Amino acid sequence: MMDEGVRADEARYVMQTYKRAPVEFVRGDGALLFDQEGKEYLDLLGGISVASVGHCHPRVVEAIRAQAGELLHVSNLFYTAPMVELAKRLSESSLGGKVFFVNSGTEANECAIKIARKAARARGVEEPQIVSFASDFHGRSYGSLSATPGLAENPDFGPMLPGFRSVPVDDADALREAIDANTAAVLIEPIQGEAGVFPVADETLLAARHACDEVGALLIFDEIQTGIGRTGSLWAYEQGPVRPDVITTAKALGGGTAIGACIGNPVTGEILGAGDHGSTFAAGPVAASAALAVLGLVDDPVLLRRVRSLGAAMMERLAEMDGVSEVRGRGLMIGVGLEAGIDAGELNASLLEKGLVANAPRPDSLRLLPPFVLTDEQSDRALALIADCLDGYHPNESN
Repeated sequence: MMDEGVRADEARYVMQTYKRAPVEFVRGDGALLFDQEGKEYLDLLGGISVASVGHCHPRVVEAIRAQAGELLHVSNLFYTAPMVELAKRLSESSLGGKVFFVNSGTEANECAIKIARKAARARGVEEPQIVSFASDFHGRSYGSLSATPGLAENPDFGPMLPGFRSVPVDDADALREAIDANTAAVLIEPIQGEAGVFPVADETLLAARHACDEVGALLIFDEIQTGIGRTGSLWAYEQGPVRPDVITTAKALGGGTAIGACIGNPVTGEILGAGDHGSTFAAGPVAASAALAVLGLVDDPVLLRRVRSLGAAMMERLAEMDGVSEVRGRGLMIGVGLEAGIDAGELNASLLEKGLVANAPRPDSLRLLPPFVLTDEQSDRALALIADCLDGYHPNESN
């Protein structure tokens, strides 16, 4: 499955922050990946929601090639048309304000934190607080890490930044109690991704919106994983009861290139001024051109309907499988809860051996984030592989 020389060099020269599976991928095509021996894998993870339009989509590849032949980089001290056009597309498709570009999801959240703190200072808050849920994931740089309680508890990286507090996930009453005059923002994922795909209830989202409005705080939606069509609408908030003041996005936006964005509404988009923030590589011409190609593909009612219908069909079939205790999610963002006694890590390893790429974000759950180009036949094959692996825990009577 893998070149032992590559494995040895990775162990010798790469910081060991990832527990990598023993596979070296060398090629991708749509919903398929291929290792160095030519073995085919069905990709139901999509690079953790990055390759949403599939691997090496021809329109994305062509946009990258064309732009790379013209201009790779110029600093943000100058204008580039792809950057400006991308900002316009993102703004007009969402909150209608201005956009700050970054290179990743955690950077997008860092920008949102700055916006929230500056806005709170402007209304006289001396010690701004940002509230998040206990099992949220917002990133690994210090602002976003401080808003990610599960990781912020690691004493090796302390102290965390002050001004962050968390409440139990999806607890509307606790959220209301945590928001007061010192609250700068509530920062939440409308559907928690890294936690195992847990949608936040409409009641909680409404509570957050109302409480923020009462004290003048901002409501920030981390749509790093849910945005760009993942839930069957361009933005997850469009299927919910509230509109946030700020959206952060990344992952699928660049189709595999590194780009993210913090999007404001007409008020929050004006909070940062000259010199307040910056990024050397953000929205470079190549990444911005790739993102424009992605939006051209995803911001399409036919494709978004397909995401909703295929996701619903997959969730229905998963819920009927022996060994599955619950199915969570929306569109093609699916969490599969497993019955007691089934180890998600072991199941995920078995799936990989059979040629299916998934993810086990917690011991009792699989996470599926398939590319939107997944065909019905590929979906059937993937579900059959999952059922086959689960049969190992639930053998037939005849066995």
